[in-house]
Amino acid sequence: MKQATALNILKAGHNVFLTGSAGAGKTYTLNQYIHYLRARQVTVAITASTGIAATHMNGMTIHAWSGIGIKDQLDDDDLAHMFDRKYLRSQIDDAQVLVIDEVSMLHGKQLDMVNQVLKYFKQNDEPFGGLQLIVAGDFFQLPPVSKTNEANRDKFAFMSAAWQEAKFKICYLTEQHRQQNNQLNQILNEIRAQAVSQHSIEQLLATRQHTLESDITRLFTHNQDVEQINQRHFGSIAGDAQLFVAERKGNEKLVQTLVSNVRAPEQLSLKIGAKVMFVKNNMENGYINGTLGEVVAFERDINDRLLPKVKLRDGSYRLVAPETWSIDNDQAKSLASYSQIPLCLAWAITVHKSQGMTLEAAEIDLRQTFEQGQGYVALSRLKSLEGLRLLGLNDMALQLDRLAFKADQRFQALSQEAESVWATRDGRHEHEQFIRRCGGSLNEKEIEKYEKRLRKQQKSTTDAHTVEQTKVLFAQGLSLVEIAKERELMQTTIINHLEKIMAQDPSFDLSRIKPADTVLEAVKKVYQQVLADDKDEHFNNDGSLKLRPLFEALQQKIGYNDIKLALLFVEV
Repeated sequence: MKQATALNILKAGHNVFLTGSAGAGKTYTLNQYIHYLRARQVTVAITASTGIAATHMNGMTIHAWSGIGIKDQLDDDDLAHMFDRKYLRSQIDDAQVLVIDEVSMLHGKQLDMVNQVLKYFKQNDEPFGGLQLIVAGDFFQLPPVSKTNEANRDKFAFMSAAWQEAKFKICYLTEQHRQQNNQLNQILNEIRAQAVSQHSIEQLLATRQHTLESDITRLFTHNQDVEQINQRHFGSIAGDAQLFVAERKGNEKLVQTLVSNVRAPEQLSLKIGAKVMFVKNNMENGYINGTLGEVVAFERDINDRLLPKVKLRDGSYRLVAPETWSIDNDQAKSLASYSQIPLCLAWAITVHKSQGMTLEAAEIDLRQTFEQGQGYVALSRLKSLEGLRLLGLNDMALQLDRLAFKADQRFQALSQEAESVWATRDGRHEHEQFIRRCGGSLNEKEIEKYEKRLRKQQKSTTDAHTVEQTKVLFAQGLSLVEIAKERELMQTTIINHLEKIMAQDPSFDLSRIKPADTVLEAVKKVYQQVLADDKDEHFNNDGSLKLRPLFEALQQKIGYNDIKLALLFVEV
């Protein structure tokens, strides 16, 4: 199913299970729907089965949001006690839509308890108290933690009474956005079908001969191996370490949830030469969760913060500023936040912690695989077979849970049924009905106001980073032409960046690109003349002077870029 079809079904208000292979765009589709709801003033609760997954969505665990905590069951006294908690009652009362990400790691009993709580709080016997429930995940990823001798039938969420009650529409996304190599994609599909050919096994084992760069990340099944490798490599680097301490704000219990689950450590020690991995998605800033690099320097940014400078595998550089992970309420207001440099040491990581990452290359050891699905999780982190060096695998490495496998076959069939109905269906009337039922707004001006604010926030983040990139390249000695070529931007944009840098840091040295004195004098003279004329058509809406009257007053002998550059040095 395509993402557009899934969104069509989601907007109609159906309970939905959003699934698909790694890289199919589940998180992207969720975020698109969340933005759609918020723009229409529909309250959506964003949760996940684990703290790590919750931090990716700026949400909280479903256990904390619903109040079930670590309980195995709830009685009437428990529910009455929970109902007395004002904050819990308020957030559940307000919610119209509930999202649970990484549902594969949520125990079936826990989903039943969430159903029980919502019915009680909403005083509504409909499934999940009448909320639209959206669960997302892939049951071939790592499963819920099991109790001793617990049968799979009692473990998976899809085997729970609540799952059956919800009557989910199944949206099985099939477009692949991660694996761009047909060989690896074919092998992963064979694993998902539990029909791995001998040829595919031979292809995997042959990768042991691949010659990859020495700084690739290594994935191991056991945490002890990972810790030993990272500390050994870090300790072998000469020079002093630079310590970065995280900033914590908000509700302390929620902050502690972030501290426990964000992969960027609260105290991050780095050295020049350290192998690092980015642990947050920020495509505007040029990295995603899993991007690898090496610390090459520590430099100060325009706010005088000492930050690590990281060289990425593609040869580009990033001056890495702190990122913020937060737990937000339904109005997108932060309840708790954790700010830290989004890096961790990355000579090695566990397969478990690699979930959600995209790796260009990795060395993987599956010889001690102890859980079904670990091999699939590890291999699906990669984009291509060329980026893999597999040291070995055991009999369990390519196995998937049999019950999960059978369920997945059923999910695919149900998704195809839904797609045959919704792929070409005009659902706009149903979409509007659902928004009205939730008490949301269909006012186009209000929707545009929200979307404009969202675009402004995104642009602000992008602008701040792109200016910083220009500053880094300028400091490296590149010319304006070279910077423009490197950034694939117009020279006039680069000059705009320099103007912003000068406004933030007047001491920043631009002297090496200062125009000739004759140019400066000519620009200064006509600038003062045009300014004195005080004609409305010479000014922009924000009060700044247009360049065209200067260009014409100079008889078109000095170009626009040279005029803009000269104005950085002209005192008027």
